[in-house]
Amino acid sequence: MKIAAVDIGSNAARLQISKVLDNEGVISFKKVEYVRFALRLGHDVFNTGEITPESEVRIFKLLSAYKLLMDLHEVKDFMICATSAMREASNTDAIITRIHKILDMKIHVIEGTKEAELINDVVVQALASDKNYLHIDVGGGSTELNIYVNRRKIASRSFKIGSVRLLEGKEKAGDWDKMQKWIALHIDPAKMNITAVGTGGNINKLFNIADKSEGGDKSMSYAELERLHDYVASFSYEDRINKLRLNADRADVIVPASEIYLSAMKWSGAENMLVPDLGLKDGIIQMVYEKIQNRKKSYI
Repeated sequence: MKIAAVDIGSNAARLQISKVLDNEGVISFKKVEYVRFALRLGHDVFNTGEITPESEVRIFKLLSAYKLLMDLHEVKDFMICATSAMREASNTDAIITRIHKILDMKIHVIEGTKEAELINDVVVQALASDKNYLHIDVGGGSTELNIYVNRRKIASRSFKIGSVRLLEGKEKAGDWDKMQKWIALHIDPAKMNITAVGTGGNINKLFNIADKSEGGDKSMSYAELERLHDYVASFSYEDRINKLRLNADRADVIVPASEIYLSAMKWSGAENMLVPDLGLKDGIIQMVYEKIQNRKKSYI
């Protein structure tokens, strides 16, 4: 059986199709298809407050392509979730209605707390039971922070600080202070040894640039991340594309994204970061499976 997830973010939209594997009752998901496309909805919404007609056409074309791909894979069920940009756009409801009517594809706009919950459902499986973690998920329009003690989430909050929002200069005065104060409220570095957990496309790309993705170690130090930030920032936008081989929509947001990770690590006293290569799409996949199995009575 194959199931699918579509994550419509502020920078890009992703389709992941996974095969459900059952090994003597132990369920796992094997990725069989992954497509990412830079819709860049945040550039519209964070500047004008709405999604432009041109961007709506691109959403429609992209979902049409995703639907064809899911049909070819004979996907049993799927779910589409949209985050920060579509949460804030004034014309989201009208766009969702038109797309549902024409394509019969329902877009679920989820709040930051639900986004964090879905990511939490998969990230927690990668955590050790005897450590404390600050999970930092950086998107284009928002950053979700979760604190775990003994694999149990004890605090969570979404902040309107994201890579595209920073690039556009659309963060509000005091947003950074709010994040710093929230971390200080829940974490005392003198009493609580914290390991960071980084999720999101930018931290995964930084991890790949560090040439660590082929080894078994899934972590990097604060000092390593700081060096990576300085290294990437030393290149022009064009050189990041041509020399570092970054996609155009990654080349401009990767530096502001790394600044969010570094800030959260610094404020929490985290010296190391785990990079498990998990994200919202994986949480949606798990939710779709649970929906099929009728293990949840209510959904989005």
